[in-house]
Parts: sequence; structure tokens; C-alpha cells
Amino acid sequence: MTGVRLLRDIPYVLGGHERQRLDLYLPEADKSARPLVIWVHGGGWNSGSKDGCTARWLVAYGYAVASINYRLSVHATYPAQIEDCKSAIRFLRAHASEYGINPERIGVWGASAGGHLVALLGTTGDIRDFDIGTNLDQSSKVQCVVDWFGPTDFLHYGEPPLRSLDGPNSVIGKFLGGAVEANPDKAQRASPVNFVNKNAAPFLVFHGDKDNSVPLQQSQLLEAALKNVGVECSLTVFPGAGHGGSVFSSQPTMTTTLQFLDRHLKQ
Repeated sequence: MTGVRLLRDIPYVLGGHERQRLDLYLPEADKSARPLVIWVHGGGWNSGSKDGCTARWLVAYGYAVASINYRLSVHATYPAQIEDCKSAIRFLRAHASEYGINPERIGVWGASAGGHLVALLGTTGDIRDFDIGTNLDQSSKVQCVVDWFGPTDFLHYGEPPLRSLDGPNSVIGKFLGGAVEANPDKAQRASPVNFVNKNAAPFLVFHGDKDNSVPLQQSQLLEAALKNVGVECSLTVFPGAGHGGSVFSSQPTMTTTLQFLDRHLKQ
């Protein structure tokens, strides 16, 4: 990308797992402190990579952008994934002056499993349950969230046949370390709706109404919970869209996303 300086494979946990690394996309010339948007990839918590950073185009609009890897379910079960995301945020705040980041203006954006993790980040900013490791003098709170079709409530996850995704050998089961029915407390602790409170970050949510992996109901539950406590949440439903697709990367969607980020990170 012209005019962009890419810093690859920065360890955000010293001596940590090989997955605990991030990439930074920074303006090549301008070193002034910019708001930061962190991209969290999807892949069912068992695959995916920081290499496909959907948010990197934001550098041209005055943002610094980070794309993070986190431990997958083959490496560790929940809550390792949210602990890693929070570690990355604390690291970036601790090194904000070095990278030209405004530590008071950090937004997160993720899709699918990444949408689930950013929703957790947006609802757990005032608790320290998942803050472990280094840079504990820094906050892991974020100022806004863009969530693409992320799971939000594992205890109320759609209707059959979607319930079959909850089995011990399913994507969700491997993430939690067992079936939802056998681990209700852990499933609740992994559900963003469980942490919704009046101090949660504002949300911008996109979901397709034909999503056969994460039912639209999941975003609707999150929207209702946030609005019930007076937190901003705008849910856009794409008719006919499934679990992803071109409509999510369309110009109108990107424009809406940029306007939302500008409003919460620049004003």
C-alpha cells in the first residue's frame, strides 16, 4: 500500500506464544498521534490470520491500524482468546508514543469469531477479569466496536439445526472446551450479552438474515441488551446475505463504518 509503513510480527507478549503477535499499518510520513483501529480476524476460533486485514484501508483516512493474531482453540480454550486481545490492547497503549497512536482513541473491528471477541472487548472494558500478564498498568477498554456477525449468546444460540453447532466436537465446543449444555457457566462467561452494562462502548453491527453459521438472532439479542441500558447500537441487516459476502465490503458499508469510527474516535 502506497504511503503505508508496515511493521510485521510484533510480539505483544514478550516470550509468549507464536500467535501472540500483531502487525501495524502506519502512515509512512506522518508521525503524529492517530486514533487506532484494531482488526480481529475470524475463523471459528480455530483458524484465520492477521494477514487478511480488512481494516488497513483506514490508514488513508487518518488512522493507525493493527491486525492481531491470538491463540486458537487448538492451542488453548476460552478465555485465552479474549485474554490475548486485551494483552494486545494494553501493549499498544504502553507503546503508543513509539508508534504514533492516540491511546485514548482505540476502536476494534472483527468478523465472525473476531466479531465475538470485539463484542467482548466492548462490553468488558470496566472489568479486569480477563486482564492477565504484562502492561497491567494500562487499560484494555475500547471506545467503539464494529461487529460483523459475531456470536453473542451461547446459551441461546438459534434453533435446530444450529444447535448442533454446540456439541463437544463442534467449533463452539472446541472453543469452550466442551459442549454448551455441559458447560453453561463457561458458555455464559464467553457471551458478550452477559457483560452488557451502561458503560459499554457504542456498537455498529452488520449481519445477514440468511446466515447459517451465526444466526441473525445473535446480533438482535446484543442490540436489544445494549439499547436496554442506553448504549448506542446500530444494527444493519442485509437481506439475503449469508455468513459474509460482498455486501459487507461494499462502498455503502465502508462509508457507514468510516462515519461511525470518525464520530467516536475523532470528534
